[in-house]
Amino acid sequence: MTEMFRDKVDVSLTVNGEPVEARVPAGQHMIDFLRLELGLTGAHASCEHGVCGACTIRVDGDAVRGCLMLAAQADGAEVWTIEGLTDTNAISDLQDAFVARNALQCGYCTPGMLVAAEELLSKGDLPSRAEIREHLSGNYCRCTGYEAIIDAVESVAQGRAGKGKA
Repeated sequence: MTEMFRDKVDVSLTVNGEPVEARVPAGQHMIDFLRLELGLTGAHASCEHGVCGACTIRVDGDAVRGCLMLAAQADGAEVWTIEGLTDTNAISDLQDAFVARNALQCGYCTPGMLVAAEELLSKGDLPSRAEIREHLSGNYCRCTGYEAIIDAVESVAQGRAGKGKA
């Protein structure tokens, strides 16, 4: 066992609206804590270098790579995973738009893509296609070619603006 996993630290955080207290290895990444300790497997552990976006979660409102953040760094934070955003219906319109526009194929990137898209849309602005593309540029999809994803996010942004939602 390496040194970074021998030392443990106490963390207290909120995950998907529920308080969580745990003793975690000092070097454990957030994605591993969520998946292995809490059973939240929606965010995927893929590249483990922060380049693919499959492990995207929200921490205190910001999209972050779960493979780059240590669980100890989330002490005191509010964390949302795809499971929490789905359970609260926060992304139901995005999910519907992804299905309607065939913006998912294998589905591996979809949780991270939805979390990143929701972060952008939560700002309340009406982003351009270029802004959507830029915001999602850190989330890789090998199946769709991105146009359907951009279409889906754009349609939700327009729909939310038309409904007066922020």
